[in-house]
Amino acid sequence: MALNEMEDNEPDTDAEAQSCVNVLESFTESQEVRGLICSLCDIHGDLTAKEMATEKFFVIMDKYQEQPHLLDPHLEWMLSLLLEIIQDEKSSPSLIHLGFKFLYRISKVRGPKYFLRLFPHEVTDVQPVLDMLSLQDPKDHETWEIRYMLLLWLSTTCLIPFDLARLDGNLASTDCPTKVPIMDRILSLAKCYLTVSDKARDAAAVLVSKLVIRPDVKQKRLADFLDWNLSTFAQSSYQIMEGTIVMDGMLQSLAQLFKHGKRDDMLPYAPTVLKCLDNSNLSDSNQTILRKLGVKLVQRLGLTFLKPKIAKWRYQRGNRSLAANLGKPIPVQPIADESKADLDPDDEDYDIPEEIENIIEQLLVGLKDKDTIVRWSAAKGIGRVTSRLPKELADEVVGSVLECFSFQETDNAWHGGCLALAELGRRGLLLPSRLPDVVPVILKALIYDEKRGACSVGSNVRDAACYVCWAFARAYEPSALKPFVNQISSALLIAAVFDRSVNCRRAASAAFQENVGRQGTFPHGIDILTTADYFAVGIRTNCFLTISVYVASFAEYTKPMIDHLVDKKINHWDGAIRELATKSLHNLTPLAPEYMAHTVIPKLLPLTVGMDLHTRHGSILACAEITHALYRLAAAQDRSVGTYLSDEALEGLRNIHYKLAERQLYRGLGGELMKPAVCLLIEKLSLSRIPFKEDDIIREWQKLIDDSFKNLHLCSSAAKPKIKDAAVSALAALCDEFYKREDGTAIVEVQEDLVRRYVSELENLEEMTRCGYALGLGALPHFMLHGRLVQVLEGLRKAASISAKDARFAEARRDALIAIARVCESAGVSPEGPADSVVCAGNVPLIYGTLLEGVRDYTVDSRGDVGAWVRQAALTSLMKVTLLLVQSCPELITPDISSQMFCCLAQQSAEKIDCFRAHAGHVFLTLLHFERPAVPHIPYREELLKIFPSTDIETLNWNAPSQAFPRITQLLSLPTYQYPTLLGLTVSVGGLTESTVRHSGQSLFSYLETIKQDRRALSEFSSTLLRIFRDHQRNDRVSIPLLKMLDQMLANGCFEVFTAEDNHSFSVDLLGLCKEEIKKSKDIQKLRSSIFVFCGLVQFQGDVRKKVLFQLLLLLCHPFPVIRTTTASQLYETLLMYDDVIDPGVIEEVMMILSDTNWEAELPEVREQRNQLCELLGVQKPVLVTQVRANRSSRETFASTVHWRRHVGQP
Repeated sequence: MALNEMEDNEPDTDAEAQSCVNVLESFTESQEVRGLICSLCDIHGDLTAKEMATEKFFVIMDKYQEQPHLLDPHLEWMLSLLLEIIQDEKSSPSLIHLGFKFLYRISKVRGPKYFLRLFPHEVTDVQPVLDMLSLQDPKDHETWEIRYMLLLWLSTTCLIPFDLARLDGNLASTDCPTKVPIMDRILSLAKCYLTVSDKARDAAAVLVSKLVIRPDVKQKRLADFLDWNLSTFAQSSYQIMEGTIVMDGMLQSLAQLFKHGKRDDMLPYAPTVLKCLDNSNLSDSNQTILRKLGVKLVQRLGLTFLKPKIAKWRYQRGNRSLAANLGKPIPVQPIADESKADLDPDDEDYDIPEEIENIIEQLLVGLKDKDTIVRWSAAKGIGRVTSRLPKELADEVVGSVLECFSFQETDNAWHGGCLALAELGRRGLLLPSRLPDVVPVILKALIYDEKRGACSVGSNVRDAACYVCWAFARAYEPSALKPFVNQISSALLIAAVFDRSVNCRRAASAAFQENVGRQGTFPHGIDILTTADYFAVGIRTNCFLTISVYVASFAEYTKPMIDHLVDKKINHWDGAIRELATKSLHNLTPLAPEYMAHTVIPKLLPLTVGMDLHTRHGSILACAEITHALYRLAAAQDRSVGTYLSDEALEGLRNIHYKLAERQLYRGLGGELMKPAVCLLIEKLSLSRIPFKEDDIIREWQKLIDDSFKNLHLCSSAAKPKIKDAAVSALAALCDEFYKREDGTAIVEVQEDLVRRYVSELENLEEMTRCGYALGLGALPHFMLHGRLVQVLEGLRKAASISAKDARFAEARRDALIAIARVCESAGVSPEGPADSVVCAGNVPLIYGTLLEGVRDYTVDSRGDVGAWVRQAALTSLMKVTLLLVQSCPELITPDISSQMFCCLAQQSAEKIDCFRAHAGHVFLTLLHFERPAVPHIPYREELLKIFPSTDIETLNWNAPSQAFPRITQLLSLPTYQYPTLLGLTVSVGGLTESTVRHSGQSLFSYLETIKQDRRALSEFSSTLLRIFRDHQRNDRVSIPLLKMLDQMLANGCFEVFTAEDNHSFSVDLLGLCKEEIKKSKDIQKLRSSIFVFCGLVQFQGDVRKKVLFQLLLLLCHPFPVIRTTTASQLYETLLMYDDVIDPGVIEEVMMILSDTNWEAELPEVREQRNQLCELLGVQKPVLVTQVRANRSSRETFASTVHWRRHVGQP
């Protein structure tokens, strides 16, 4: 819990909950693993099979990382099978390596301490393992698993209860001078592997700790090994990588030796080791692992200097059973008496070595290290060393730890101090007499949050503080913590509900739960835990707005939670936290209205005009939310908000804007926070019906709103939407409260001036200014629109229309369309009412005309398809206006309006962008299936209901091309929808996205397959296709995808029924349209697409074929080489496909010219080959157009000797 330093990124709590319950019950893959191990002998030579088997084994083993005990019943047979392979003399080196890789993975998952117990460790195993290890190459980085496992295996065999000299035989009588004792061989190998760069170094340290502490080795080699170790360590430097590796090995071996060696054996060497460690200055190293090992060795040296005794003065809690807190009477063991501990004679007689002071100092420095693992090791060292100190010295250590909690210290010191306190408390070394000093520190740590630049530090400190509270729950009797229960419980709940980091919220919830279970004294603990459990606190918004209200409903926690929000959260560096805190204060106000009105509001008002930007922002938001909450409470009792707020408070709220404007705090980056905050204040005060009816402040508020709209373009991109939305909401509330007479009508002067100014600003040269004023008009209440509706609608229509000078203002058009729907909803509907006041027959055509025009907005700029924003807004507004009219006056929707609307929806539902297609499909189905009452005059309504049943509203995924296109393509069979649907499908089938192209094409060709033999239906379809081509001539958005789609259609033989007829009108018209489309075009993509279409048209009979061939031959001399090569390649393939195109006698020569000619050569050379093809194919040769430049003064134009009036291009 305390090790996690990551900041809050809201997790998917459902996924986490699911993973937590996914607990394995047994090793279900045992037979599969057995098969994999048994197959190693057969597959080790096959690299692919070996990798697959290895990866499969690793995946299976990794599943049991969190439940390794499930492997225990199966470890013996796995080890036996693998050792059988390894010890077989016939096994190749690659097979042995594979066996050791499997052994290492098992050891990694189950843990080497447990797994090594199962390895053979008889006397007879020492020599074979040693010999195998001696044959390994320490520099072979591919086989490190072999060396790692052999070193660990050797460390186990070293524990045999016999003198290792017995394994040497009569070594002194042998004549071989090079024969080395086994003891020295093992030690030599261990020394060698202590300096390698791979994981074998860790195993070598374990081997040294097991070997050197043996009685026979200790006498002969301990001193020598320590001398070698310290000298090697002293000669190495952490400034270079090689030195870091060597120092790592030396420190690991020393730490293991002082951990496993007997104190009496190691004590003589401890001062020397400590001195060497001091001289190395490891605390200055930038290598985390070295600093961690240095701290680890220091604490082991400290334990060596001190006698291994348990302090009698430590605090011992008696029975720790949870049953005691659930009401079952269980006898409790007596607790150690602190007063008797003072008289412990052992403490008086025991002399503490002077080195202990140095050791504790180094551990205290380690608590402030920049890396968590070093601080954690130092904290454990503090706990272990303190447990062997006398009470007075231990208390001094506690005092030194508490010095870490100074605000001059960094967050690292606070974190390390919390870890140390948790260790001390867990071990009973933090006596109850120290709790008055410790608890206030922990309460500060629970809310520790320091801003650093654009973020903050402190989540690890708060997490560690929760760990301290968790440890205290287990360490102390309820009576010891009773004086601090209210403080700790409130602090933990505040952290569990209001902390920014999800890890800290969950840690606080776990600590609270532990205290409820162990202490049993936390107020309303069980009730709160059912709501604020581990998973519930995972969602920040839920914590602030829901759980907080339930927790604060208990009187013990109400004011602490409110105070925390006011003191710590409304001035938080994260704007999202400030906003959530103010909303939470709104929700908490009903629980303590008097406290909010008489304490919190007076406290906040001075802060609203303070110097700190974040405090000022949060305080204004808090005042707005609390005031509105107090109004709602008062309104429920038929009283005014003045019942709660004093005149001084109302005056303070009124003066906030004046003071901010006077100090020019609306300017600059700070103004981007102040404007939306004050706009929210205006909105909430207006909704709260503050008695400012005739006050000058209303005019000032209106100026602020207008200024927010007018200067939107000066704000940053992130602030624009917030300022705009806040100003729109403020305007709506302000108008509704202060611009309305008692009879419900508008104040005419204000209405006329406001509407006139806002409509005129819709022609402003700044796009964002248009956006703000458009949405402002959309926010006006109905009485402000009375008599001005036509003026407003006409202004919004102009703002939503595309013109040459403001085509780039897509966002302004979007917001104008959104505003039209809002205006309609505000004005209301009356069929015979005046067009200037309500939606009626007189203005419905204007409204729908504007919205349908927006659906056809396909503006593209450097940002991409910005017209999609306009189309989406238009579709949403169409749906809102239509539903409004249907429910109020359905006769206003004419057949023409309904037909146009559903045709537009059909087109948008067939287009290529997934999210916008999904939105259009949602609108389409919503209007189609609306039944209260039904939308009138829907063309082919019954057929549509069969294609799209009501269940599709929830089940049809329009984002998925595989689901959307098979449905929408069925509309091609309905005459009214054929043109718009085919237009939408055109850009999808001819698009770029692979999945969209595939599924839309499959759906279209499936439909064409059904009408392939129906000449009439196919003629209607082809006519619609040509009409789309004519209507969108030279419109690249449609024409290029259309050419690609035509190529696919011709290649798939979709118009095969037309090919039998000479000069069929479809082929003639299509040829003419294609020629016109590429005339004078330099678009490579369009030209290449036209080549494919021309090649597809070759299949048609009659004169049209000669004309098509002429076009292709013309393109063989196009100025662009890529067009020439593409034409030659496609014409070659076409002539192979359609063997009736040319005379069989010349086909070989034609093919040879097309394939052998370098079509990227110079044009004169290429033109000769092209003209030869014309002769062979019987096609008229194109003639060059010669141009003569005349004298400009004589106004003579270009003359041409031969001019092609009908043909495209200029070869």
